[in-house]
Amino acid sequence: MQRRKTTITRVGDIAIGGENPIRIQSMTTTNTNDTKACVEQAKRIIHAGGELVRLTTQGVREAENMKNISEELRKEGFRTPLVADVHFNAKVADVAAVYCEKVRINPGNYVDPARTFKTLEYSDEEYSAELQKIESRFIPFLEICRKNNTAVRIGVNHGSLSDRIMSRYGDTPEGIVESCMEFLRICQREHFDNVVISIKASNTVVMVQSVRLLVKAMEKEDMHYPLHLGVTEAGEGEDGRIKSATGIGALLTEGIGDTIRVSLSEEPEEEIPVARKLVSFIAECAEKREKSRIDDDTLTLEFDEENYEDLQLKAAMTAGAILIDRKAHNLLIINQGKPQKELADAILQAARIKFTKPEFISCPGCGRTLYDLKTTIAEIKEAIFREAESDKRFQTLKIGIMGCIVNGPGEMADADFGYVGAGPGKVSLYRQKECIEKNIPTDNAVEKLIELIKKSL
Repeated sequence: MQRRKTTITRVGDIAIGGENPIRIQSMTTTNTNDTKACVEQAKRIIHAGGELVRLTTQGVREAENMKNISEELRKEGFRTPLVADVHFNAKVADVAAVYCEKVRINPGNYVDPARTFKTLEYSDEEYSAELQKIESRFIPFLEICRKNNTAVRIGVNHGSLSDRIMSRYGDTPEGIVESCMEFLRICQREHFDNVVISIKASNTVVMVQSVRLLVKAMEKEDMHYPLHLGVTEAGEGEDGRIKSATGIGALLTEGIGDTIRVSLSEEPEEEIPVARKLVSFIAECAEKREKSRIDDDTLTLEFDEENYEDLQLKAAMTAGAILIDRKAHNLLIINQGKPQKELADAILQAARIKFTKPEFISCPGCGRTLYDLKTTIAEIKEAIFREAESDKRFQTLKIGIMGCIVNGPGEMADADFGYVGAGPGKVSLYRQKECIEKNIPTDNAVEKLIELIKKSL
């Protein structure tokens, strides 16, 4: 397995791409206006081994406070680069670029308005004019980044593609890739090379197919930027780890990926050891994948692992690409001579082949989260599993649990029902893409979710 060759992007003291190590990162869940809380959580991420720390900057005030957070960390001797995460407001990106080592922008909402799922009609001239709007806003931002030695992450999320892209390309990997390429072409024309790219989705098949397609598209246009990998809204616990390993591992074992984040609905520092393991398992899993046996549409993998998490990650990484490419539709995992059916079923579900239990598409949380995410996930899981005991229709539901509206409504396309933060203490409920009830108090929102599901089934 040979790693894809890329250019090198510098983020503060960290070099990404080329022959540099695969970098590990995470994101804070604290309010970015709370300097002390952000600093303390950033330190926990760094102590766990995180090499970059991302923070949400939903407004100018949060972007400006990145200066204080950075200064406090530097006073304590921490040099870890800080990354500002920007959605909806291009002005925020301009401000953050002065204070952070890297700024992430989302092509789906950087200039285009927030997604509404409306079908829009454009002539070629009108579409070109929309691209010109992006260029006229994006180039000044790149100049600010150039002046301040700030790197840029162009981070496309499947859940927040613009109506413009959706109308022309549909909800497809081709649309996801084009959303990214529009911005990369501007970077290339402006000779701005300090760029990292990410394409994320909660659906591992969409994520893997889109990243592969992006690599081909970049090669065709002589671009070789480093890639950040992640399965967004992967969830928590075993399922979150297996889903992340299935998607991220499929690409890592193909030599794709220069920095990764394992997005878990847990404390951010808990993501780091899992990501470290994925990186350390690449060579072993790539070799095992090459030697794997497929008979009668069944992939058989044998392991001798004492640590169950290691077994989960290695099995998912090894099987990921094979299952996503549908080279096999069944999976047999044997560890120390014993079949591991539950694990095999979980990996088949992560690869979107067979669903055997409810799935929870939950975000990891950030400073935008509008309710107690961990408690709510636990409440929703308990309620869904309780209903599933008596109603088989609950057993294979996909439930989206989103802290805010950035990706929430978009990721509902891959979920049957959604629970999305709408404001402080308020939640909106979705049936797929359709918002059914708005601004429900969180005190009774889980109960309302179950009522909605029962009425809809």
